[in-house]
Amino acid sequence: MNDRLSPTDRLADDDRQDAASPRATASAAEPRTSAGRKPADALGSDVPRREARLKVTGAARYAAEHTPPGCAYAWPVPATVARGRVTAVHSDAALALPGVQAVLSHTNAPRLGTPDDPTLAVLQDDRVPHRGWYVAVVVADTPENARAAAEALGVEYATEEHDVRLRADHPGLYTPEEANGGHPAVRERGDFDAAFDAADVRVDATYTMTAQHNHPMEPHAATAWWDDEGRLTVHDSSQGSTTVRDTLAGLFGLPSEAITVVSEHVGGGFGSKGTPRPHVVLAAMAARHTGLPVKLALPRPHLAAVVGHRAPTVQRVRIGAGGDGVITALAHEIVTHTSTVKEFVEQAAVPARTMYTSPAGRTVHRVVALDVPTPSWMRAPGEASGMYALESAMDELAVATGIDPVELRVRNEPDTEPDSGRPFSSRHLVECLREGARRFGWDRRDPRPGVRREGDLLLGTGVAAATYPVLVSPSTAAAHAAPDGTYTVRVNATDIGTGARTVLAQIAADALGAPVESVRVEIGSSGLPDASLAGGSSGTASWGWSVHKACAELAGKLRGHSGALPPDGLSATADTAEEAGRETPYARHAFGAHFAEVQVDTVTGEVRVRRLLGVYAAGRVLNPRTARSQFIGGMTMGIGMALTETSSLDAAFGGFTERDLASYHVPSCADVPAIEAHWLEEDDPHLNPMGSKGIGEIGIVGTAAALANAVHHAVGVRLRDLPLTPDRLLPHLTDGPDPGNGPARPRG
Repeated sequence: MNDRLSPTDRLADDDRQDAASPRATASAAEPRTSAGRKPADALGSDVPRREARLKVTGAARYAAEHTPPGCAYAWPVPATVARGRVTAVHSDAALALPGVQAVLSHTNAPRLGTPDDPTLAVLQDDRVPHRGWYVAVVVADTPENARAAAEALGVEYATEEHDVRLRADHPGLYTPEEANGGHPAVRERGDFDAAFDAADVRVDATYTMTAQHNHPMEPHAATAWWDDEGRLTVHDSSQGSTTVRDTLAGLFGLPSEAITVVSEHVGGGFGSKGTPRPHVVLAAMAARHTGLPVKLALPRPHLAAVVGHRAPTVQRVRIGAGGDGVITALAHEIVTHTSTVKEFVEQAAVPARTMYTSPAGRTVHRVVALDVPTPSWMRAPGEASGMYALESAMDELAVATGIDPVELRVRNEPDTEPDSGRPFSSRHLVECLREGARRFGWDRRDPRPGVRREGDLLLGTGVAAATYPVLVSPSTAAAHAAPDGTYTVRVNATDIGTGARTVLAQIAADALGAPVESVRVEIGSSGLPDASLAGGSSGTASWGWSVHKACAELAGKLRGHSGALPPDGLSATADTAEEAGRETPYARHAFGAHFAEVQVDTVTGEVRVRRLLGVYAAGRVLNPRTARSQFIGGMTMGIGMALTETSSLDAAFGGFTERDLASYHVPSCADVPAIEAHWLEEDDPHLNPMGSKGIGEIGIVGTAAALANAVHHAVGVRLRDLPLTPDRLLPHLTDGPDPGNGPARPRG
């Protein structure tokens, strides 16, 4: 087989579209859904995913499904203490087992260069910064033998006192310079204290969230081998193989040209694969040490400790307003944790700098370094957790002022971005709220909480707004026209399940004025033109811009060419470093509105979602089919965030307790009976040639708050700690409303 020879040669098969496939289409009506009709090849039509048949037939191959001849298998060994040092590694028993090739620890592992990300400095010293940190890796001829040897390995530790508990009054709290994304940790505008004290109506509430984990369907995996010339090839489950290549080059002291990283198909990531993780370093290290190809697939229970998590937060929101509901003071102050290995600060207070008018504002991030795994990106980092608190507080303000929650948000619509003063490139939040209210039937809502009942069920509805910034990164691309009338586009984009192959083909076809079936797209290998990672809802904007630029240049060459094309065809390349790096005078964001209806069982405390609706203003939607999938995927993840997903740290043992899908509960199809996503046609000329905004994350941003607000409307009690599990609800549930039709009395 040729796995070890030409990892990019096989990509073409994934990009062929069956011309006979049925194609649904979409209209350009205002507002827009995925139900209309457009010309089949136009950008904006719902072209089916190009790799769909490969995935449903099992032909799409993921990182762990590449098995070069002579492949060995690695099993990492996590630390079983929460803090300390390794004092001894006893490997004799493990090495004596059948098929075992090697045991690597800090005593004999290859030395690495100093990484920019300290979480990748695996097996370099005896330090154990948290439970689950890798202290060894075992290599054997089968995965079963590798696992058995890992279990037989004896590791001794010198333990130290540890602390994994986040508290709002923790003595180790400090104010960092920046939060994730380069945002200033603190921003002040006006005199918040004076404005809040003078306000007619005040809300002062604290909201908490436990940690959450990404848990993609495909666990992190890598297959690595070195050839006789010292070149490294890796199949990695990653959201960006260019970044993985460059990171490995620095760690192993190689030029980037000596490394090829392939991420051809990726089974989800949600941010956990947005940066290189220890598994790919261990696989490359083990392959170099043994001289064999090595495959390493992380067991799911390991993920909680080594691939990041959404950090827990304690968020205090204070809002001062007039009797008319117009905000005069807004403060959002968060406390979160990071690790002792690397600082990562969830930017949860940042959305408050964008959302609502507030002459006086304060946003503060504080963090404490604990003996915990390093937090990292999880779908909509900052926005998802921050908007839960902010939008819950807005609902509390609506109750305090007696103003409808939709109308309250409309009254606080700013003319410019409150924090920066910049004009918005486009902002249609009010239209999303109005359209969502119309579709949801919001005008029929009884605003009184705790009064709608069906037998043992209490019913409620809630609303929340959503936002996500427009991000773009430099990318390169190449386009080629062949004499037979076909085109090839090459760009190292990564399709993590979003439909990137398909949308990039549509962008190319649009720029070339060609049928989409005539365009072949090659992605997913660092041997292709460099591109940014799939993250921050920036992939399509970043890759698409370079693809559009290359294809537009190629189209110009074709127009200027007379006669038949030369045998080698014509080509063009593009680099968007200048465009992507250009400062913009505009505040650029996508916006949305979420509406939810829930039922709360007064006997069991269980919350079930009856309806969930999202309406978005996210620029030009390039493919309604894949866009709807992204929107409802984010909304479904928001259901888990609100109702089921939690990762708690065991204070005594120092590790996360929910480490598999039996204990970490993600929503299933039965949890999502009726979910709808719609969008407005938004023309924003200040974005990119396609006019698109990111859509992969905004679906989760307002969902949790909409559900929490609906639960309050159902039971008449405000719960501020996520997730809203039955044990938290049961103490507040009642046998029925009181005689005055207000919230019912607590049971017992």
